[in-house]
Amino acid sequence: MKDAEKRTEFLTARQLADILQVSETTIHRLRRQGRIPAIKVTNRLIRFNLRDVKAALADATKKNPSEATPDDRQQLSFDEFFSASSQH
Repeated sequence: MKDAEKRTEFLTARQLADILQVSETTIHRLRRQGRIPAIKVTNRLIRFNLRDVKAALADATKKNPSEATPDDRQQLSFDEFFSASSQH
């Protein structure tokens, strides 16, 4: 295996926020709460491994589904919503 293939990519908070479609503030809040792992290079340089972050978020949702925020839960499509509401 080549060195480039073994290399792990680390993301900035901005890059991770773009990928997860959340704000940078949310990324830093999740990090401070210990909900996502981070690598602290210096006091001001913090990096994130996307695979580790996704695993941490998935594990947290599986362990505490009752604590998941509405944004963490799966959303219904329009078709699912209307078919569910028409059955009531």
